[in-house]
Amino acid sequence: MHEYAREVIEAVKARDPLEPEFHQAVTEVFESVAPVLDAHSEYRQARILERLVEPERVIMFRVPWVDDNGDIQVNRGFRVQMNSAIGPYKGGLRFHPSVNLSTMKFLGFEQTFKNALTTLPMGGAKGGSDFNPKGKSDSEVMRFCQSFMTELYRHIGPDTDVPAGDIGVGGREIGYLFGQYKRLKNEFTGVLTGKGLGWGGSLVRPEATGYGVAYFITEMLATKGDSLAGKTIAISGYGNVGTYFVQKAVEFGAKVVSIGDEYGCAFDPDGISGEKLAYMADLWTVYRKSAKEYADKFDCEWRPETKPWRFIKCDIAVPTAMQNEIEAEDAAALVANGCQVVCEAANMPCTSEAIHVFEEAGVMYAPGKAANAGGVATSGLEMSQNSMRLSWSSDEVDGRLHQIMTGIHQACLEAAERFGSPGDYATGANIAGFLKVANAMMDQGVV
Repeated sequence: MHEYAREVIEAVKARDPLEPEFHQAVTEVFESVAPVLDAHSEYRQARILERLVEPERVIMFRVPWVDDNGDIQVNRGFRVQMNSAIGPYKGGLRFHPSVNLSTMKFLGFEQTFKNALTTLPMGGAKGGSDFNPKGKSDSEVMRFCQSFMTELYRHIGPDTDVPAGDIGVGGREIGYLFGQYKRLKNEFTGVLTGKGLGWGGSLVRPEATGYGVAYFITEMLATKGDSLAGKTIAISGYGNVGTYFVQKAVEFGAKVVSIGDEYGCAFDPDGISGEKLAYMADLWTVYRKSAKEYADKFDCEWRPETKPWRFIKCDIAVPTAMQNEIEAEDAAALVANGCQVVCEAANMPCTSEAIHVFEEAGVMYAPGKAANAGGVATSGLEMSQNSMRLSWSSDEVDGRLHQIMTGIHQACLEAAERFGSPGDYATGANIAGFLKVANAMMDQGVV
């Protein structure tokens, strides 16, 4: 590791010792950019690394709301506005019990480089709450969202910060959040993305992350003269990202054999398509039930409290759930079972140790900041449509998404080749994103 990078990482750990996810994200990026720091001493002189790890703004706030029994509940809200060097802050809102400051900072840090890779003018941010929408009524979710936005609205705007959805925040939540923002500001602007099609949303936005991952894997395999046709794929989630990834993967001739959640994993050796895919698509958005319901309905194997990585043989692994879901032991099992490609559809789902296992085994590995950038890329396209007061066709948005994912893939390979790590997608993604953000910061002075 470069001496300058090591100094900054140690300083981060000393200043914020209880933020392991943030430490992990910073370490993985800064380890990759060592050759850039060797070639460009001006970044150290300008203290670019120190500035990158310190959010421009961190907002924490109380979110009181009333449940259906009339009892008052209190949650904690966050918005970490990490970096605005290349555009207004952009990043999702996550409603999940695991949300804390470390999670928000790591996600905002990753988002900064992910957004840079899209080539669209978007800075990095992340937000959310430890509120859990599972098991809540629509009325309870609405009251929570209205309380959350009553504080957040003063810190966001179409040219300042444009949140989107993430885990636990789908179309329902975005609708309630947008309605409250409009009510408070008395204006109809593109302040949130992932909106309904009837009020400013973009076609293909729900599908974008999943489609984008499939496009990225297609580009990866093409470098080996291969394709998705005939491949067996394991995924770990069952929500929006997983559903549309499965849809596109099946379209390209692959077979997806698993879905899961925090309660366990369903294994369907016949593959998910047709009626099964339609049911999977409704599991969360309509029924809001566990992946176990899929196993029960289609008489599949259900393994409680188990992830698919240790027992399912697959050609391609696509983690679609949470950070650090693939550990070193999971990675070793995937390698032993013949996995050839690991493509992150979630944010930092592989531990550093797992990534090392893949690299040692020669498994093609694509980091989330590159592979799952399709969602935020299409959010950027939604922002453009909102600004112009028009809507593009599904084919036009999908075409732009495909073009962006192809461009990200090429940028990763070119950056990796330029700095001595040919074929290393993780290094290439980190360097390409870092260079764009760092150069913009240099141009704008000490701010």
